[in-house]
Amino acid sequence: MLSLLHEYSRREWLRLGGLGSVFGPLSLTTLQATPRRRPRNCIVLFLLGAPPQHETWDPKPDAPAEIRGDLKPIASATPGLRVGELMPLTAKLTNHIAVLRGMQTLDNAHSSSGYYMTTGVPHAPMQVENAKPGAPNDWPAMGAIVRKLVKQRGSLPSAVSLPETPANDGNILWPGQDAGFLGRAADPWLLTCDPNSAKFEVPGLTLPQEVPGSRFDGRRSLKDAMDAHLAKLGDSHAHDARTQQAFSLLSSPEARRAFDLNAEPVKVRERYGRSRFGQSVLLARRLIEAGVSLVRVNWTRVEGAPNNGHWDTHAKNTDGLKALMPIMDKAYSALLEDLAIRGMLDDTLVVWMGEFGRTPKINGNGGRDHWGQVFSVALAGGGVRGGTVYGASDSIAGYPKDGHLRPADLLATVYHSLGIPKDSEIIDPQGRPLPITRGNVVHQVF
Repeated sequence: MLSLLHEYSRREWLRLGGLGSVFGPLSLTTLQATPRRRPRNCIVLFLLGAPPQHETWDPKPDAPAEIRGDLKPIASATPGLRVGELMPLTAKLTNHIAVLRGMQTLDNAHSSSGYYMTTGVPHAPMQVENAKPGAPNDWPAMGAIVRKLVKQRGSLPSAVSLPETPANDGNILWPGQDAGFLGRAADPWLLTCDPNSAKFEVPGLTLPQEVPGSRFDGRRSLKDAMDAHLAKLGDSHAHDARTQQAFSLLSSPEARRAFDLNAEPVKVRERYGRSRFGQSVLLARRLIEAGVSLVRVNWTRVEGAPNNGHWDTHAKNTDGLKALMPIMDKAYSALLEDLAIRGMLDDTLVVWMGEFGRTPKINGNGGRDHWGQVFSVALAGGGVRGGTVYGASDSIAGYPKDGHLRPADLLATVYHSLGIPKDSEIIDPQGRPLPITRGNVVHQVF
């Protein structure tokens, strides 16, 4: 029986789909059986720094010690599929997960490979660390494509990134995290926050004490009048998307409810993990419920953990993973369970990914270095056929053996799950129509 089931009362079961009278053993398959007609959604869990394929989705227990490492694989719910021993909760849910073991970027730099993974377009040139946003590397991020092509539902934007934007040490922001040449109006809404904080609140969702509601309404009316006047004069700034969004959010009870994590049962919050990442994942689920189409959750540093609390395990790979993997395992498995309980898993694709993989051979510092030659991505929900593995690496998880994929194929698959036609186009600054991706949908996992 799912570990979250007991958190929901009979009334909640009735609300979640007529399951109130079913209190025998329940499986995820049972919970997903009720036909639904809902919009398609996506939650991207982006593990900055890049987790190793060996200790997660592609262990090599028969390889030499300097390849396999000192962490062992464990059996999963899928016959023949073994995962890293630090993923015990995830291992129980692999019958809902499809693993792509042949992903490749051929880029070993965090920021340029990260650009490739989030846009589907290789950075020019490749292998550039501390790459900065801007032309010629200004292809729109996934969230920007969604904002451009998917109609907004309600007061919240169709794409949100949280709890911070990816950056290298020194706060050097990665390219490929915004709308690029599509313009600022298509930017995914970046929410910089700590949902695990006792004082968590979203800037802009509450009025300052010195601005009462009547004064706010007056300011909005004045702005609307000014915008109408400027529009007649042909002023291109008359309809500033961000300003409109701010007013919409301030006046939206729906938005305020979505961000109210205190409305969640305490045990549900604990199930996700009382960490910045865990609570960000829970917030992502609430935003999807509130009408956001795509939410990207970026990993944030874990205080006191090796390698600055990221997955960039150049040293002490095992120690670093022992600090990070339980946080990830708890939040990821809780999300899959929670989406299933709420009847949302079939409609919500969950993408588990990083910017590249880690070297097959452990280095002299007990770590694994950057490796864009092959790594794994996991997909769950959103129409994906769980319990499957597509592609394979060689005997040391160093290169693809079959099922070779590039980031463009991953993005094509995400858009397919979201119901966005593969032949959809966007317009570049020169007015030319361009396909949103040149990749191929991985139909084998659907």
